Amino acid sequence: MCVGSIFGAIWLSTEGARILKQKDPQFIVIDEIVGFLVANFSCSSAIDCFGLEFSIISLLRYRQGIPTNRLERLPDGAGIVLDDVMAGVYTLISLRLLLKMGWPDL
Repeated sequence: MCVGSIFGAIWLSTEGARILKQKDPQFIVIDEIVGFLVANFSCSSAIDCFGLEFSIISLLRYRQGIPTNRLERLPDGAGIVLDDVMAGVYTLISLRLLLKMGWPDL
């Protein structure tokens, strides 16, 4: 499901960017949605987990480092979507580590 969503988001983002004649239109948000979907891959249903996850992914999306910032340079929808997918992967790893250490107590 995640992989299919990623490919669908890349296609939709490519088409949207072409129609709007912009490299990364700000109101295309499917990339953020797919990144959050990747981050949710291992989250329990606890609402506290979603809040923590949202905070981590928001921080990582705006403070992108290597290799995430390099993914933005990919052509078309791949550049639009894959940087947010990488932020989702980083969030997934961070959240799993936090939960493994026992924080937060969910």
